[in-house]
Amino acid sequence: QAQLVESGGGLVQPGGSLRLSCAASGFTFSTYAMSWVRQAPGKGREWVSGINTAGDGRRSYADSVQGRFTISRDDAKNTLYLQMNSLKPEDTAVYYCAAIRLVAGPQWDRFGGPRHLSLSEYDYWGQGTQVTVSS
Repeated sequence: QAQLVESGGGLVQPGGSLRLSCAASGFTFSTYAMSWVRQAPGKGREWVSGINTAGDGRRSYADSVQGRFTISRDDAKNTLYLQMNSLKPEDTAVYYCAAIRLVAGPQWDRFGGPRHLSLSEYDYWGQGTQVTVSS
């Protein structure tokens, strides 16, 4: 049974940093593209960042986090990461990791990565981890 488990969330002051982790099991992690998606209080889910399979390695970011967040993966550990620097109060949200086969490998070019895809296209979701940015 596929499972994604996020960790690393918490309370941080504006300008601070956090690193989120997402441990995958029950499916072949290395063959999936992965994304981070967040949901702020009272809002819908927002795509944050995506990374292709390791053989390709391409990454993409939402404009709101470009230059501050870095997505990475370690297929030996079946783990996805999100390094978040220069955090702002508007980054406060529940952060989810999600797996998608549709844009993995060479399909990344066909769709331009996961940026514009419907969230309903994702195959697996984690339960989320809370990130709160506040002084």
